[in-house]
Amino acid sequence: MLKLAVVGKDVSRSDSPRMHGFILRKMGTECVYDKISVPPQEFSARAEPLFAAYDAFNVTIPFKEEIVSRLAKLEGDAHVFGAVNTVVTRTRTGYNTDGAGFLLMLENAGIAVRGRSFLVLGAGGAGRSCIKKLADGGGRVFAYERDAQRLAAVHRDLGGFTPLDEIPAAPFDVVINCTGVGMHDTVGKTPVVRFAGGTAPVGADLLSFAGAAVDLIYVPAESEFLRIARACGKPAVSGGAMLFYQAYYADCIFLGRQPSAAEAKQFYIDYSEEVQ
Repeated sequence: MLKLAVVGKDVSRSDSPRMHGFILRKMGTECVYDKISVPPQEFSARAEPLFAAYDAFNVTIPFKEEIVSRLAKLEGDAHVFGAVNTVVTRTRTGYNTDGAGFLLMLENAGIAVRGRSFLVLGAGGAGRSCIKKLADGGGRVFAYERDAQRLAAVHRDLGGFTPLDEIPAAPFDVVINCTGVGMHDTVGKTPVVRFAGGTAPVGADLLSFAGAAVDLIYVPAESEFLRIARACGKPAVSGGAMLFYQAYYADCIFLGRQPSAAEAKQFYIDYSEEVQ
């Protein structure tokens, strides 16, 4: 039986235990999966004990970048993203399955990447993952981040996209919220961004010109960002599927199992039917 956990600022409402338990049972393995909420100022002191207490753990907002300094090595996308969401404790190895989960979510939602324009809001750990995967997939990527220095650093590291210091009055095929605004203590809010006329929360002025809207958060199931998009008649995709798929890829890492997109999709169908 694997002993696992998810660690983040507030994971009290996380579906990760149920998802990983379901996926691992499908793979013939049982697990204990804990939720560990850590105030940001306490993470430095509480991170090290995780390596002794668990076989592996998942990392979420806002610790995906901070955990890197405690690892012996990074594998796969974690190298490029500079952010980790999956840790194997025995070897202190970090992985990032966000990008693979993100692309599979888009595919299942019928959103093609190649040749389409994407506006990514937020360039933290999740934003970096999305920017890189979209650019590698042939998308035309534009990214906005309120922290100009962070955005500049991501552009230096990744390239392949256009950094924006303000959002133009132009249509994008897909607008993606990677900021985390809309969950926990920001439920009912949307990201505040800079437009030509000043700063304002994202609203219908932007989303009515988009082809579709994607929000990486999944609690609540419909964020204010997605509610506005739907009210504008736009397809709106919540991050629940991405969470499931990145969990699937993480569990394959835990078990040394070769992942299969077809298997992941079928597992998600089965999981959705079970939790309805």
